[in-house]
Amino acid sequence: MGRIKIVAVKSMGDEIIKEHGKNFSEDFDSNKKALGEIKDIKSKKIRNIVAGYISREMKKIKTSGI
Repeated sequence: MGRIKIVAVKSMGDEIIKEHGKNFSEDFDSNKKALGEIKDIKSKKIRNIVAGYISREMKKIKTSGI
């Protein structure tokens, strides 16, 4: 069981994946750094939540073969 993400995090993450999907991988730390370069998010907590969501989505994309 995981935490439920708010709609703003999901929509922001999906938008960033569509625009900059090549810059992200399954690794949280590298996604956190790439997200910091792409988008200026003031809150460290929100940045980490979005980076975690992107990591999880990239794992789903890799396993589904899209």
